[in-house]
Amino acid sequence: MPPATLRRPPAVARVLQQVTNSARGHSLFEPGSLVVAAVSGGPDSLCLLHALVRLRRLLRIRLACFHFDHRLRVGSRADAIYVRNQARRVEVPFLMRTAETAPRRGDSVEAWARTARYEALRSVMEEIGSGRAALGHTADDQAETVLLALVRGGGLSAISGMEPLSGPLARPLLHTTREETEGFCRSLGLRPRRDPANQDPAHLRVAVRTGVIPLLEARLGRNVRTSIVRSAELLRRDARLLDELAMAALPGVVSRQGEDVVLHAGRLSELPDALASRVARRVLLGEAIAPEAEHVAGLLRLAVSRSGSRVSLPEGLRARREREYVRVSRPSPKVAR
Repeated sequence: MPPATLRRPPAVARVLQQVTNSARGHSLFEPGSLVVAAVSGGPDSLCLLHALVRLRRLLRIRLACFHFDHRLRVGSRADAIYVRNQARRVEVPFLMRTAETAPRRGDSVEAWARTARYEALRSVMEEIGSGRAALGHTADDQAETVLLALVRGGGLSAISGMEPLSGPLARPLLHTTREETEGFCRSLGLRPRRDPANQDPAHLRVAVRTGVIPLLEARLGRNVRTSIVRSAELLRRDARLLDELAMAALPGVVSRQGEDVVLHAGRLSELPDALASRVARRVLLGEAIAPEAEHVAGLLRLAVSRSGSRVSLPEGLRARREREYVRVSRPSPKVAR
């Protein structure tokens, strides 16, 4: 069905304006680019798909629909069929991947699912030559993310929430509420799929969504989600400035010697903590490690430790203080005899 003939009742038009403002304000999509919409079948991602279909001519983008089946519950196959039919209805190519592994005992199911889903998404993007994916995170998701980061003791970057554009991932609905995505779907007669896990308060995010935020709003008599989202946006501005300053300091602190990364201990220790920690994080990210606070703190301790001090890092990585430097290296593989 051509975009011009698609219905745009008021609830739909409101979301379309929000997505347009976000796409233009944050330069989410390059003209002529192929955008992969990640669609679970829930109201947020379904709203995302139908919104981008209606805006693809205005935004000058090509669109594909991607669905990932985690195989975590009975009925997940029906979700995939539903999303495929939605993509066909709006004449958008449909792409699907199915989980080939399962979370191990003791693993966070939510973390495993997120990692598996994003890996599959990136694989599909590479396969079809797409440089941008659109995700259905809403203002409600942003508020939940910020509160969870506070509970977990996250730093500025964590409590700043999600960026509208992070690498290849765009989030056009970050200024759209869950109530608005639900209204969008109702206006078009859509019946989104429902994942029971999204209502299970055993998951911390669900507990925040169904318990903490409603309690705050009831006690304060106001919509706290909007305020939290606004605060996160202000914090992101500060975080970006610190990131830029850290990047400017990086060449004077970090160099590479063969396969090793070498940090000048004196220069690293002279940096303000906010910049030094960001430099350390960049080093770890460059070595394909998702840095946690203890890893960053370990590198920073070496900068003021005596020569010979060591720190073990994930993925077999090791850091050692050598005279005026901190050397980050991987052990050489053993040669079979």
